[in-house]
Amino acid sequence: MTAGKKVKHANARKEALVGWLFLAPELIGIVVLYVFPVVFSLYLSLSDWNLVGGLQSIKFVGLDNYVEMFHDEKVIHALKNNFVYTLLTVPVGMALSLILAVLIHTKVYGQDYFKVAFFVPYISSIIAIGAVWSALYHPSLGPINQFLTSIGVSDPPKWLADPDFALLSIAIIAIWAGIGYQIVIYMAGLTSIPDDYYEAASIDGATALQKFRMITLPLLGPTNSFLFITLLMGSFKVFDLIAFLTSGGPNNASTVIVYRIYEEGFVNFRMGYASAISWLLFAIVGVVTFISWQIQKNKVTY
Repeated sequence: MTAGKKVKHANARKEALVGWLFLAPELIGIVVLYVFPVVFSLYLSLSDWNLVGGLQSIKFVGLDNYVEMFHDEKVIHALKNNFVYTLLTVPVGMALSLILAVLIHTKVYGQDYFKVAFFVPYISSIIAIGAVWSALYHPSLGPINQFLTSIGVSDPPKWLADPDFALLSIAIIAIWAGIGYQIVIYMAGLTSIPDDYYEAASIDGATALQKFRMITLPLLGPTNSFLFITLLMGSFKVFDLIAFLTSGGPNNASTVIVYRIYEEGFVNFRMGYASAISWLLFAIVGVVTFISWQIQKNKVTY
């Protein structure tokens, strides 16, 4: 190797070293904050660990946590509640936000105001939102039940205090709080659709409903897919509203899988069992997301 090649090779190594030094803080952060917790939680899911006993109390138990989990009625009930919550929030939220986005996109008066008005709840504190809705849902003094009583409903629901309505009540709050974000995403998708398509459809005599069904919906396919996957993952991670408003009650009527993880890990101090439940949640979300992604990829792009 000539002297010139040696110098060039040395400079290249120095540049590579400098590059890795710049990347080092980010890589260390990824390992410490993401890779290590994932690997450690997988190990804990195969162990029995009482959180207050320290690391020395970790005891390897194999698949015992997973066997117990699939026979735990509370976990199964929490999963059922999660699926119900997802069915209540994802399709309904997407449908409402799409309708509102289309209405706002049609150049209605005060368009900018409506964009901001719908988006404000999304950026508001979830605790503040929960406090406001808790007052609205009050069984006797809340405006909702007072209105229902005024129109002749003799026994209005107890909402958050009623096992039959607690999960529905939280789902309504979640839809209301998240609809602004979905509208913004749909507005971006609608803006990307060329007006020429609608003009051509108008010349052919298409009605507004036909334009929506034949042009808007197909071209919003990627937007729908993105929102569906993100909302699906968000619905399985819901915790804050339930922890603040109902604590999983009444009678476990609003307990979902993340709240069950919290109970086992930080109330019962069974971190191994809580880790096993968290891996079950990861598997469910991963499978559903993969299926949704494959369905979207196989669709015909117009």
